[in-house]
Amino acid sequence: MIRSHPFVVICVATLFGSSLWFSVNAVGDGLYAAWGITTAGMGHLTSVLQFGFILGTLFIALSGIADRHSPSRIFLVSAIVGAIANGMFPLSEGDLRVALLLRFIVGVSLAGIYPIGMKLVVNWATGRTGNVLGWMVGMLALGSGAPHLVRGADLTSHWQGVLYVTSVLAVMGGILVFKLGDGARNKNAQKIRGMDVIKAFKIPGYRAAAFGYFGHMWELYAFFSLIPVILGLSAAIAGDQIYIASFAVFVASAAGCIVGGLLTWRWGSARVAIVALVGSGLMCACIPWLYSISDFALVLFMMLWALFIAADSPQFSSLAARACPPERVGGALALMNCIGFGLTIFSIEIVSTLWDMWQLKVAWILLPGPIIGLYAMRHLWRNDVPEGQ
Repeated sequence: MIRSHPFVVICVATLFGSSLWFSVNAVGDGLYAAWGITTAGMGHLTSVLQFGFILGTLFIALSGIADRHSPSRIFLVSAIVGAIANGMFPLSEGDLRVALLLRFIVGVSLAGIYPIGMKLVVNWATGRTGNVLGWMVGMLALGSGAPHLVRGADLTSHWQGVLYVTSVLAVMGGILVFKLGDGARNKNAQKIRGMDVIKAFKIPGYRAAAFGYFGHMWELYAFFSLIPVILGLSAAIAGDQIYIASFAVFVASAAGCIVGGLLTWRWGSARVAIVALVGSGLMCACIPWLYSISDFALVLFMMLWALFIAADSPQFSSLAARACPPERVGGALALMNCIGFGLTIFSIEIVSTLWDMWQLKVAWILLPGPIIGLYAMRHLWRNDVPEGQ
């Protein structure tokens, strides 16, 4: 039953597993009330998770573990470890050192969920990675917003319940992938040297996709971390409504990934990515001027920005995977994730630190990301082939 619908299983498992990502951000008001954690402190908790993810993906890339061992088992173990660390977070009781350590462990675990999930998609897909990865990364975005829905819908009586719910979801996702298996196209690299994966940058298609992804990542997770804060500027959006509105923005991100994946049949992955970079860059440039925007318009603007900002993410992964030999895909994608998420630490720390002083103007700090991404992708508009051909 499960193997008859592999992409559905991978997408659902990704949704469940990625709910660990912003589980703490979704209870920011509870942490402030209980422990006095500020916006800057929340930025530190987000950044240390990103740092854990970076080290996890670096280990996956240089060790070759994703290409030498069962990806479905790596996914399961990662989901269980991440769920345990996430569920233990309330036990830190305001000790920031313990809280940072637990979020770091969650970040390392997510390295065995996201890039490994992409490898599973490549294993099961045949000539349609752009479309299928669009669905998968869409579920990643939706899963990242799931804690905001749990919080905003008041599904639990205490903020700790959000963390417990997301931990259970992560374990369920790991079990689903384990039962699915690795896919018929799984190819294991028996002999691999750690630094071999860096040679992927010699491949022009991979290099263009990777640097486009790096520009995209400078913007993406800083934007995600600021969603509740930006929406909090509205006088009409308060309390649980902020988290419901935040979830709506994450839904728009998921929709952007899915629509972008569908458009690859006619446009190709490179053109979808370029259009998305242009759109998100325009949003970065415009939002600081919108001081007097209405509350409803602010939510719509954020949803439009979210749609553009996430639509290109799966397409960079698709382009990179298609450019690499099959037996090196897992390591190459993990390396790309590692560097891209490394950049997010700097952008998150900068915008969270400057928010109180600059507020919406911090968006201009993110604008170089789309510009650099467009420069890296400039030669691929004419050369990419739509997946429908």
